Amino acid sequence: MTALLMTGFPGFLGSALLPRILARREGVEAICVVQPQHLVTAKERLRDIEAAHPEVAGRTELVTGDITEEGLGIDPIHGDLLEQVTEVWHLAAVYDLAAPADLAQRVNVDGTARILEFCWGRPSFDRLQYVSTCYVSGRYQGRFTEDMLDEGQSFHNHYDSTKFEAEQLVREAMSDGLPATIYRPGIVVGDSRTGETLKYDGPYYIARFLRRQPLPVAVLPAVDAEHTTSVVPRDFVIEAMDQLSVLDRSVGRTYALTDPDPPTNREVAQIFADHLGKRLVWVPLPLGLTKAALTHVPGLEWLLGLPAELLDYFEAPTTYATDHTETDLAGTGVVCPPFRSYAGRLLDFMEEPPEIDASAMV
Repeated sequence: MTALLMTGFPGFLGSALLPRILARREGVEAICVVQPQHLVTAKERLRDIEAAHPEVAGRTELVTGDITEEGLGIDPIHGDLLEQVTEVWHLAAVYDLAAPADLAQRVNVDGTARILEFCWGRPSFDRLQYVSTCYVSGRYQGRFTEDMLDEGQSFHNHYDSTKFEAEQLVREAMSDGLPATIYRPGIVVGDSRTGETLKYDGPYYIARFLRRQPLPVAVLPAVDAEHTTSVVPRDFVIEAMDQLSVLDRSVGRTYALTDPDPPTNREVAQIFADHLGKRLVWVPLPLGLTKAALTHVPGLEWLLGLPAELLDYFEAPTTYATDHTETDLAGTGVVCPPFRSYAGRLLDFMEEPPEIDASAMV
């Protein structure tokens, strides 16, 4: 028997990815490392997955652990099962733009180092599938290719900088001979066909902001008309990783999983406003001033539904090349749909979401 190990279940990507990769890997068992506080949710999510995909039922074992601990915090009783692992899917991360430095470092960097230790320790190991982010680019000005990483860039926040450090660790391991593939999703939103999602962040904050303005006219601070946003639907990310993960040529490659023709920030807001029946008015107010108000005026972030950290990305000067992704997906039928084609479905599915748990791992 062979097995694969996944971190980040029952998160947003892992929940959708698990049945796909099991269906493609006949006879392989899955071991999902779950923090104790997420175990109840993980069991519920697994029941739903197995009901919807009976062909993969009975092939997943949930084990409690912590990727920041030695041996991933997994009870040694599972040692025999772990010895069968030949593939690791590392998705777990603190995905919070306002995450404190120590938490982001511990989970995103130290956790990835522990995963690499685990991979090196397997007697027979085929592949690490590592999920990074496009935003390892930080504040890089210009077109960021899939082969680029350390370009001397600065970073918006601890999330970006620690994911950069983590990808550096993975690339160093690849240079030392560890077989791995790196995936860099953009800002992942719901399913392009149904709008379904488990989380509301990124552009959803804009939709929430527009909905909370009671008049048919909505006011937003002016942003540069040229700056784009790397929004990408979950189904494309999942289907792309599923396809790319089994290709021999994808070993050692990095893939930017984002829209090759991304909308501008203004276009995102305008498309949402049109769907909500609102007229947008752009106020020439510096984003720095707006961010300061959101940061220092008590309750303003909650009232508007617009976190201050998000404004940094309104002025992001980076675009992303997707050459490796498009080349290696050619002929598979997996392509990223244009934002305008599915934006309305995102809003139709969306209800006023609960406050997002900043400690959530996805």
